[in-house]
Amino acid sequence: MLCLGEALVDRLGPPGGDPASDRAGDDRLGGAPANVACGLARLGTPVAFLGRLGRDAIGEAFAALFAARGVDTRALQWDDHLPSRIVLVRRDAAGERSFGGFAGGAGAAGAAVFADQALAAERLSAALGPLLAAARWLLVGTIPLASPAAASALQLACLQAATAGVALALDVNWRPTFWDTAADPASGPGPEALALMRPLLEQAALIKCAREEAEWLFGSAAAAAVSAALPQRPAVVVSDGGAPLSWCLGGHSGVLPAFPVPLRDSTGAGDAFTAGLLHQLCAQPRLLAAQQGSPADRQALVAALRFAAACGALVCQGAGAIDPQPDQAQVQAFLAARA
Repeated sequence: MLCLGEALVDRLGPPGGDPASDRAGDDRLGGAPANVACGLARLGTPVAFLGRLGRDAIGEAFAALFAARGVDTRALQWDDHLPSRIVLVRRDAAGERSFGGFAGGAGAAGAAVFADQALAAERLSAALGPLLAAARWLLVGTIPLASPAAASALQLACLQAATAGVALALDVNWRPTFWDTAADPASGPGPEALALMRPLLEQAALIKCAREEAEWLFGSAAAAAVSAALPQRPAVVVSDGGAPLSWCLGGHSGVLPAFPVPLRDSTGAGDAFTAGLLHQLCAQPRLLAAQQGSPADRQALVAALRFAAACGALVCQGAGAIDPQPDQAQVQAFLAARA
């Protein structure tokens, strides 16, 4: 399993506070692809992280984390000039979060200011061959598309994955602040972003998106409608926080209620879900080839989705995206208690 994209720090503001000014901010390692890589490793799926970090305290912390989790870092790039990114995360009194800009940064106006924006395509290409030979999936998001160098690296990786027969998983993860720091955090993608996303949407074998992302991109929050709108008919899951999940996989579709749990911090819950689902798909590749109408196949798909949902629910009960990620035994215990 390969995960390509950003590794960064989420600076969590205190509930109801401002992470840019309140001294009680809580720095947590994060970034959707890094979160998924760490979640997969915690569950026992071999995984490599493909990205770029600054040679700074954040980079050192990630190096230690990846080593502790057993994440393969052969394709991890290091930047001697640009720093790792810090994202300011606001949390409301209930623990729900929104993104409010960045801290730090270096570089001239109009150039990359964080290390993840400078992911180098040629260096990545050289490292990809042996990794793709052993991989079933490449997971990407859309954030690298916001920076020209990182976009080129991502697009090249997707092309090499297709050539190698490695399936593409796309977590839409639309974050307007990464494209324009002055953008409304609740705004949808514009024409330029949509044009860059389209090739990924049309290559992906699995698409994970939030309800509002599905509505922006496809005019529907129903997973089956999203799948039908694309030529390759991908597997699709559409999340909606604590509301039921809409899914369409292996010729089957349905909705899955969320597990009700005490919410401390929702940061990384969707990434934990993605890690849980990809863990199941790596262990049971036939899930996406399930026979339409087969009750046994539908039951297996629902079980895989419940496993993934349990991963997300467990992360919601801790702080940050990575520290509360569960291992296989914790997920099974959680599900057994709700059987």
